[in-house]
Amino acid sequence: MDHANLDLLSINTIRTLAMDAVEKARSGHPGLPMGAAPTAYILWSRFLKHSPQNPHWSNRDRFILSAGHGSMLLYALLHLTGYDLTLDDIKSFRQLGSKTPGHPEYGHTAGVETTTGPLGQGFATGVGMAIAERFLAARYNRPDFPIVDHYTYALVSDGDLMEGISSEAASLAGHLALGKMIYLYDDNHISIEGNTEIAFTEDVLKRFNAYGWHTQCVTDGNDIVAIQAAITAAQQETQRPSLIAVRTHIGFGSPHKQDTPKAHGSPLGVEEILLTKEAYGWPEDREFYIPDAVLTHMRQAVANGNEWESAWERMKSAWANQYPSLNREYDAIMDNQLPEDVFRDLPQFDLGTNLETRAVSGKVLNALAPHLPTLIGGSADLASSNNTHLDGFESFSPATPEGRNMHFGVREHAMGATLNGMSLHGGLHPYGGTFLIFSDYMRPAIRLAALMKQPVTYVFTHDSIGLGEDGPTHQPIEQLASLRTIPNLYVIRPADANETREAWKIALVSRTHPVAMALTRQKVPTLTTSELSENLVRGAYILEQNSEHPEIILMGTGSELQLCHEAYRQLIQEGYQARVVSFPCWELFAEQPQSYQDQVLPPHVHRRLAVEAATSFGWDRYVGAAGAVIGLDTFGASGSIEDLMKFFGFTVDHVLSVARRLLATQS
Repeated sequence: MDHANLDLLSINTIRTLAMDAVEKARSGHPGLPMGAAPTAYILWSRFLKHSPQNPHWSNRDRFILSAGHGSMLLYALLHLTGYDLTLDDIKSFRQLGSKTPGHPEYGHTAGVETTTGPLGQGFATGVGMAIAERFLAARYNRPDFPIVDHYTYALVSDGDLMEGISSEAASLAGHLALGKMIYLYDDNHISIEGNTEIAFTEDVLKRFNAYGWHTQCVTDGNDIVAIQAAITAAQQETQRPSLIAVRTHIGFGSPHKQDTPKAHGSPLGVEEILLTKEAYGWPEDREFYIPDAVLTHMRQAVANGNEWESAWERMKSAWANQYPSLNREYDAIMDNQLPEDVFRDLPQFDLGTNLETRAVSGKVLNALAPHLPTLIGGSADLASSNNTHLDGFESFSPATPEGRNMHFGVREHAMGATLNGMSLHGGLHPYGGTFLIFSDYMRPAIRLAALMKQPVTYVFTHDSIGLGEDGPTHQPIEQLASLRTIPNLYVIRPADANETREAWKIALVSRTHPVAMALTRQKVPTLTTSELSENLVRGAYILEQNSEHPEIILMGTGSELQLCHEAYRQLIQEGYQARVVSFPCWELFAEQPQSYQDQVLPPHVHRRLAVEAATSFGWDRYVGAAGAVIGLDTFGASGSIEDLMKFFGFTVDHVLSVARRLLATQS
């Protein structure tokens, strides 16, 4: 069989697998795989450097299906090229427990580089992967030893480009001149509601030119020669990221549904599939049919991958002999190992020391940086406020790709997803900072980090009405509760300097949980010793008590723990038996054995008071029906911190008043 016929046969195999899987599931999106199959086939068969038998080979090219609704395109490619994805898995598309869920899920299916589906997230995540490749190449490559040398590819859709996050991410990628990032735009002109002309008429290529991208257009999505030439040209452009617009036809080949929304999110139907297969010259009576010639051809990817990986291993061995310390460091970071001395120089803080926890976070970061060479991050144009700058290190830029200070600009949406990409790539410990209120802009990416079990660190400062005069637009109320609802995310609100240090230790030791820190703008007293603060790893712990059988428990987080502590001192002078509990992380506390939870919060002690300058939502699980919460269930106001705290009831006197009221009730 000649190459042209084999190419077409392979493309139609991808198309029909997608059609049949969606039809069997009675759910899915067949149109994108049918239209984009030639583009994806050429990329995977001519360009993509990967190793199906070792999906985690560190120097593989990354491929992101940002248009995750077209997941059957990716699943077909993974199966055909020899990944651990069987034809039975394809037949189980979208079924509970299968390896082929409705949208690609990282860690669930071999070869899936990131979870996609929320449009634009994959686009922005790829920027983080390209940043990671650039940074690691600058640190580890040496003449004749390109240890880190790969591309980041993505297939993106109209929907991806409409989402605002892609604009932020594209702007950042163009500014950083990420030349090894090549995105293929499936320009099929169709969205769920109809032709994209109803809502999306911009000149996409001019837009990306303005961002500083290299752009091309392939006018016929079935012209595999033109597609191949365009990708080749993109690879030759080393100073700019590339966008290739490929004019495709959604549902290609379907006599009645091609170029209509009906091919987008619904099965074609049995009769339409038969007609489409007839149009392809495909056996109409065969479902999930893979010609032997196609499988043999596509499975060549296994041998190619083994050869690429073996050649890389030989080069790495020679590099290791010449640069043994670099090799040890590289192997450690790619295996997620922390240096033994990483925490050696962390500061200790004396009782009574008054410091902003955001400032302490900055001190800790700078103590970690010399010992952790792949600690890299920055802020959304707020480094001086977030204290996220690494002193003595350069900024990551086209001229200094080894720089460790990221300048994300005012782009929180993109920052969140970019951090995910940096983490998913492997080798980096990424962090990003902004005000807690703007975590709302990052929430979709934070949610995906938690879903993908990526240990990204978020430095959220200005964590309450304590930021003062900026007023209610900048004062977070519901953000802590909102973040706490995200499964698998550790939300840590340290009460003092030593707890802040411990929060960073948890963030770096974590392998499967992102960590969101909520830090103060204002100074707070150090209430814990270095030893006591190590209990933060348990989420909540007894800070102080005058009896093992308390009549009342006062619990607080962040800047409000001091109110509980001062009120406690007054209560014991009044003859009460009391306990103060520091409660920096609900999620860590929930992971503790029930015996420990009962030790900290004895079930028989019903008089419980929680104090937190945020919404009271959720605290009922810890204070119980007989307890109380001093929280903030309205928006804040503009004023000095002193006036605001007094106005909203965050004073020792108010804590005492509520505590005495609880004590006056029968237990």
